[in-house]
Amino acid sequence: MSSQNIPFNRPPVTGRETAYIAEAIASGHICGDGAFTKKCQQFMEQRFRARRALMTTSCTTALEMSALIGGIGPGDEVIMPSYTFVSTANAFALRGAKIVFVDCRPDTLNIDETLIEAAVTERTKAIVPVHYAGVGCEMDEICRIAKDCGAIVVEDAAQGVDATYKGDYLGTIGDFGTYSFQETKNFVCGEGGALLVNNPDFGDRAEIVREKGTNRSQFFRGEVDKYSWVDIGSSALPSDMLAAYLYAQFEDMDAITEKRRALYQRYSAGLAELDKQGMLTLPTIPQHCASNYHLFHILLEDLETRTRLIAHLKEDGIQAVFHYVPLHESRVGESMGYRRGMLPVTERCGNTLLRLPMFYGLGLDEADRVADSIRRFFGK
Repeated sequence: MSSQNIPFNRPPVTGRETAYIAEAIASGHICGDGAFTKKCQQFMEQRFRARRALMTTSCTTALEMSALIGGIGPGDEVIMPSYTFVSTANAFALRGAKIVFVDCRPDTLNIDETLIEAAVTERTKAIVPVHYAGVGCEMDEICRIAKDCGAIVVEDAAQGVDATYKGDYLGTIGDFGTYSFQETKNFVCGEGGALLVNNPDFGDRAEIVREKGTNRSQFFRGEVDKYSWVDIGSSALPSDMLAAYLYAQFEDMDAITEKRRALYQRYSAGLAELDKQGMLTLPTIPQHCASNYHLFHILLEDLETRTRLIAHLKEDGIQAVFHYVPLHESRVGESMGYRRGMLPVTERCGNTLLRLPMFYGLGLDEADRVADSIRRFFGK
């Protein structure tokens, strides 16, 4: 890496990815559900204590599968935060559901569980907590509300792989959990994801939906003498070459998480004085949550300060970026009747949050350089 420039992200490479991809090619099976796909699924089931893990082409696909398998349809309402990626909403809007946005907490930036109950109606069919930055939502309360109103819980744990809430891995607590292995995540294969099926009532159908609505997997296990179209579904199987790349990352999961933890702590220490003086706000990790240190963000005073800081960092050869434009402020959100001012905490995040460079190959000295540049911006 150039000593002059620090990119926002660089996908991790642990050393065995190329060899595993070559092994997948040599096997003669590079389509879905090959040897490395099975290894990745078994790894997730064992490490995360997941009932069922199915590799998918993306977290978007996993979310869409959860909406289909969970029976979401026209007239249903789905509660979720506005501060999230568009896939969270799209997956349920595609089924004809009404999206109900709830504001987020000012500390973790996760959905504010104290506001969910007021958003519940007789049409509420699902609650979708998004574990922002790899920090768990308050799942005990969310699951209680869902049980009381008869809704399913779909965890959007795109950023939460290998993080826990009260000892349980994110993605394994609700009826469904969804993971992302896109190149900006902690463990990657370029594009890819996984669906965790935690409710045993949905396991068999998930397998069928993932296989284009056929019972092909049952056929290959010898459970039926031929396979056919038995349900609606789609093609959600990633190439085994992608799974081969990902499996190399899984093998070094602890090392990757530890490096990210060290970077996170370096940023925290380097910016602590600015936080103390009220010039910016550092992220929060509750004691009952164990983060995977997916990202490091700061909250600034206003949009103008963020814009100037981004430009300042760019002049120093450092790429820092803002995150989501809140969904309720988007064109589609406005068409649903949402307006600016309805979700104030979310809107503050949209205007003032800044993500700092955070990836496995980032040096601790480079993290120090980023923090030093921010301190100079504030004249410290």
